[in-house]
Amino acid sequence: MVTRLDGERVARIAELVEADVPPDQWPAEWSRVEDNVRRADVLLGSTLAPGEALAAALARGPQAVIEEIKRSSLRGRGGAGFATGTKWELCRQAPGTERVVVCNADEGEPGTFKDRVLLSRHADLVFEGMTVAALAIGATQGFVYLRGEYRYLLEQLEAVLQRRRESKLLGEGILGRAGFDFDISIHLGAGAYVCGEESALIESLEGKRGTPRIRPPFPVEHGYLGRPTSVNNVETFCAAAHIALSGSAWWAGIGTHKSTGTKIHSISGDCERPGLYEYPFGTRVETMLIDCGARDTQAVQVGGPSGTCLSASEFGRRICFEDVPTAGALMVFDRSRDMFEVARSFAQFFAHESCGFCTPCRVGTELVVRRMDKLAAGRGSRHDVEVLYELDKLMHGATHCGLGGAACNPLRDTIVKFRPSYERRLKSLHFVPGFDLDAELSEARAATGRDDAGAHLESSHE
Repeated sequence: MVTRLDGERVARIAELVEADVPPDQWPAEWSRVEDNVRRADVLLGSTLAPGEALAAALARGPQAVIEEIKRSSLRGRGGAGFATGTKWELCRQAPGTERVVVCNADEGEPGTFKDRVLLSRHADLVFEGMTVAALAIGATQGFVYLRGEYRYLLEQLEAVLQRRRESKLLGEGILGRAGFDFDISIHLGAGAYVCGEESALIESLEGKRGTPRIRPPFPVEHGYLGRPTSVNNVETFCAAAHIALSGSAWWAGIGTHKSTGTKIHSISGDCERPGLYEYPFGTRVETMLIDCGARDTQAVQVGGPSGTCLSASEFGRRICFEDVPTAGALMVFDRSRDMFEVARSFAQFFAHESCGFCTPCRVGTELVVRRMDKLAAGRGSRHDVEVLYELDKLMHGATHCGLGGAACNPLRDTIVKFRPSYERRLKSLHFVPGFDLDAELSEARAATGRDDAGAHLESSHE
């Protein structure tokens, strides 16, 4: 049941694995987030039978499927929000006889776990959407790029693929249609965050180091092994399967004019009921906070570390591409949290995950961490904050891919919205060195056998 007509939210049914139970009666010992899943009767509560959407797509025909996806205004659920129908059309029109469909299941954004649940509970729906895409663009080969940490899902997913082959939903002559040949392989990643970027993912698929490509050419023209390739998110394929069956008007009637349909959110952090929540686009952040049992919230990180940090005064904003876009993560921080430390943790994450290909990102992310560590150690000054601003500007305009450009997003947001968290760490309004110069001379004093006053600096911090 979808009650989205007021544009606020999907009416969700809280349920355990077997029976409907109110959230306040869930077993207290359940600590795993995946057990606390709130389902909606759109994607999370899908009841599509295997082959149902595919049969509807075959009845329409490839070009009509693309037109239906375009009319639905479905946009990619991986974060970038590119129009799915346009991507499929460009791929179909690109020169070449062999085309490829890739499912991006490299869910590496901290705070996101929606794709894991879709793959574990609705794998048929994901593969159905990929096969619909193959029909639309004329692809014969498909890949699921599975995050290395999700290796435990591999056996289960392979079993679903084999069952679909036996049911003529994959392989040669799908559903008895001569010439409609398509199969799917699963490729395991190695845990690299940067491989969530589609061109780095393709490089990894080809057995190379996962480094983002310079574009153009784009993957729809020159992708896997030089073939036209459409890369879409797990959730995008699920939505496409529903649209193939139920039509564009139904999907476009959910959400907002520029952000149609529903969006699955992985809600975690300081709340009573973490888990998955599905809402139509246009839902306010405050609605989500009420539903997940968040209290005394000071900040919400939308879209993971590379997204947007909202303060309490912004909780009336809406989740949609027109206002606050997201890849699906929503991290809640109450007033017991130090937002400087949150930003510092995110900075460490980006420094660790930088692929090291370009100097601005490789060096810039490390310099940000060092400045943040200096502030944390109580040796900060206003000069350090100014340097952080300069590093942000440099990385936004000079990095090879979006990782370096987004690395300072949490830093920029928290400095503006939670300035006291930074200022209380400033020792001086002027420059303060990041190390003890007198201590650095200790080896020289030991080598010369001197420890008199003349061998020491008058002040170790001047």
